[in-house]
Formats: sequence, C-alpha cells, structure tokens
Amino acid sequence: MPFYSLIFFSALLHSVFAGARVTVSLYAIHLQASPLEIGAVMALFGLLPMIFSVSTGRLVDGIGARTPMLAGAVMVSLGGLVPFVFPSLEMLYAASALVGTGFMFYGISVQNIVGLIGKPEDRNSNFSVLALSFSASSFAGPLASGLAIDAFGHRYWFLVLAVVPLATIVAVASNRLGLPQVRRHGRRAAPKRLADLLRPPRMRVVFIVTALHAMAWEMFQFVTPIYGVQIGLSASAIGMVIASFAAATFAIRVALAFFAQKISAFVLLRAAVFLAATTFALFPLVVNVVLLAALAFALGVGLGSGQPMVMALLHDTMPEGRTGEAVGLRTTIINTGQVAMPIFFGALGTVLGVAPVYWAVAVILAAGGKFGFRHRAS
Repeated sequence: MPFYSLIFFSALLHSVFAGARVTVSLYAIHLQASPLEIGAVMALFGLLPMIFSVSTGRLVDGIGARTPMLAGAVMVSLGGLVPFVFPSLEMLYAASALVGTGFMFYGISVQNIVGLIGKPEDRNSNFSVLALSFSASSFAGPLASGLAIDAFGHRYWFLVLAVVPLATIVAVASNRLGLPQVRRHGRRAAPKRLADLLRPPRMRVVFIVTALHAMAWEMFQFVTPIYGVQIGLSASAIGMVIASFAAATFAIRVALAFFAQKISAFVLLRAAVFLAATTFALFPLVVNVVLLAALAFALGVGLGSGQPMVMALLHDTMPEGRTGEAVGLRTTIINTGQVAMPIFFGALGTVLGVAPVYWAVAVILAAGGKFGFRHRAS
C-alpha cells in the first residue's frame, strides 16, 4: 500500500496548494489590493516554478526525490504560516512564492517517483491514479477554503493551511511512503544539454502535446467567463459550464485508472488534441448553456485524459537518470503557458473580440497536433 499512501499525502498537499491560490486571491481583494497587485501576487505562484523547474528536475535526478519532497512540503507549510503571523498584502507575495515554489519541488519529485513504481506497463494506470487524486484535491481545496473563510475568516484559515502539510512532512521525513531508490548516476563527462531531451521524436510529441494542453486548459478557464458574460449568462450558469469541465476531467481519469493499459497513448493523445480543437471552434457558435456545458464536458474529457498519458510516455522515452529533468521541463512549459497565454490572448480579445480567440486556439491546436504527431515514430 505505499503507492496509495504516497498518492494520499500528495493529494493532501495539493489540496493546500489549490486552496492557497483561492485564499490568497480573496484575501488580497479583502485588503483592497488593485487588480495589478492581485495579478502580481497570483503570478508568483507560477513565475518562480517557470524559472527553476528544470534545475529542480536535475536535482531530483541527482539526489533522489525524498529531500526535495520534504523541502517542498515545508515551504508550502511556511507559505500558509507567513500571512497568519504577519497579515498584510506584502506577506501575500511571500506566501505565493513559498507555496508555488514549494509545490513545484514536491510535484516534480512525486511525478518522477510515480514513474518508477511497479512495472513499465503500470505507468499509465499509476499516473491516472495520481491525476485523479489531483482532480479531487483541486475541487476540495478551493471549496473548503471558500466555506472556511466565510466561517472564521482569512487569517485563521491560513493557519489551517500551514498545519495540514505537517501530515505530509511527517510521512516523508519518517520514510513511511516506501519511496523507491533512484539510481545515482554521478557526474557525467559531458555537460547535460536541455536540447538532448528533445532529440527523441517521441519526446518532441510529449512536449508539443504538453504545450497544447497547457494552452487549451488555461484559455478555457480564462475566456469562458468573459464569453458567458457577453452572451448574458448568469454567474451560476457560467459556474455550471466550468464545473462541467472539471467533472469531465475527474470522470475520464477514473476510467483511465482502470483501462489505461488497454489504450494506446498516442491514439488517445491525438484524439484529445483534435477533440479540444473541435470544441474550441464550436464554443463561439453556441449560446445555450446546456450545449455550452456539453462542449465543456467534451473538452474536459480530452484535456483530462492527456496528462497521465504524457507522464507515462515521458518515463518510457527519457534516457535513464534524466526523467526528473524532463518532468521539470514539462512543468516549465505549463507555467509559461499560465503566465503568457492570458496576456497574449487577452490582448487579442481586446482588439478582435472573444470569438476570434476561440478560433485562434482551435487553429493552433489542430496545427500543433498535425505537426507533432507527424513525428511520433520512435
């Protein structure tokens, strides 16, 4: 059962990460921060991970996962403690940096270690279980944060966010998770080049799909509320559309946990990319909330299925001793999309409107998918 213990304590820490994002944002609003200040605070969740993910992956390859996991969990806990002890807008910058960077350390480590558990043919199902647990924690963390803030305020909820990671810290520090030993490779005669990770054709597919999925996921979350307001949907209707997407990511990951070994990863990833392109093309043509929810569900099925398959392919293809570095590069790509895409497509939407944004994303997904899967041969 060590695998499921690892999944549980990882999901517990991820729920704190997801809850902290909501809590920091709401507390910044409560402190009457300007939109620019709120944006700067929230950007720090992803900015430092964008810069340091690759070097973190190399660290994991060099020293193993346990120490980075422990350091990451401690940083997440400190990120909750700082605003409780020093409740101010300035401390929210520190909290965002600590939580975002801490979970980057932990997340890269745990994604690397899950790929080493069991046999190679178990990777699809193992990563599906991890992704499923993160879907659940992504729902539970923000929900608990909203309810708790209404009940006893922001500051004391930060204290809870600081305490919850202690369970993960104890589990990792006591070595009760049964983490597999990572083979140490020592110093290499030649320096490791990041470009080498892109040499295998299959890895180019993995990173292209990662970029496409990150863009599509971020743009759905960013553009859909804007489009909903423009066509006159209520806040609850917009919430239903977004909830439909989240429900689909959960449902598909439940299915993959049981059937992943029977599905070709490349077939699934190809279908996911082109399904996402089709739904983005249709979104601005639909104004009925039920049909929008159906499109969001279809998009969630596509994007929710991709992450476990990508992670399994990454571990299957990477040179021995460099999987952590590859996970770090993937994390960098995701965080770059989270920082850059809303700015770029927000500017496009300001000039041309929301519909061209949906269609631009659809074209990029279709073109990227066609180019990427053309080189799927190993």
